Amino acid sequence: MTSPAPAALHAARIHPTALVEDGAQLGINVEVGPFCHVGPQVQLGDNVRLMSHVVIQGCTTIGEGTVVFPNAVLGCAPQNIHYKGEDTELIIGRSCTIREGVTMHPGMPDFGGKTTVGDHSIFLAYSHVAHDCHVGSNVILSNNVMLAGHVTIGDRVIMGGGAAVHQFVRIGHHAFIGGLAAVNNDVIPYGMLNGNPGILMGLNIIGMQRSGFSKSDIHEVRRAFKAIFNPTTPIRENIARVREQTDNNAAVVDIIAFIDAESERALSSPARGQRG
Repeated sequence: MTSPAPAALHAARIHPTALVEDGAQLGINVEVGPFCHVGPQVQLGDNVRLMSHVVIQGCTTIGEGTVVFPNAVLGCAPQNIHYKGEDTELIIGRSCTIREGVTMHPGMPDFGGKTTVGDHSIFLAYSHVAHDCHVGSNVILSNNVMLAGHVTIGDRVIMGGGAAVHQFVRIGHHAFIGGLAAVNNDVIPYGMLNGNPGILMGLNIIGMQRSGFSKSDIHEVRRAFKAIFNPTTPIRENIARVREQTDNNAAVVDIIAFIDAESERALSSPARGQRG
């Protein structure tokens, strides 16, 4: 029996019921399962797997090793009344897991035209990433998480089921968002937010420990957190004092830089309605 040619071993495997339109670019060892539809501007990296009934449209790029479960819809037109069919992009990184019914939309032309997702992130069933969102790497969006347009999510953020994020909100890296939380304002790196409306409950200590923070570093961040959100004085004054006292702790520096950055939204705090 003749062995298959090397090229055949690495060719894309496309189920007879799938539709891959002319122009789509498929890497080696790509698998397109039953009843999938891949549009003409789509690029699938090596070893991408589309299980079944997956729809991928528009200028969508999916990085190598990403697995997409049934009924996910990626790259279709943004849910925005101002979208007029422009060629904007959805870019998904490497080794992501996109579960059943997940939806992700490309950007809008007036805001850079890109929605981006980093590497090794997990999107559980029916979570939604709207236009112009920028999601980092090693992020977990649990079932039914909803990101409105223009949301920015840092690396290693975990969001509990049913959480909803307002337009233009920033969530800093290593933050934890509780299930069913309403995230109306920015959440600092390492922050833990719960409730509706969302209240900053403290720090994501478990996440910091898993990321290798020492006890002394965690204690220093805790002290800075209490000082920054001291309710007796304005946050800006508190930050100035913390900046003078910190010994270049990287996590504290990140938190201060996050608060100092320009933003469309106010800052989530331990006091409901308190603003920076």
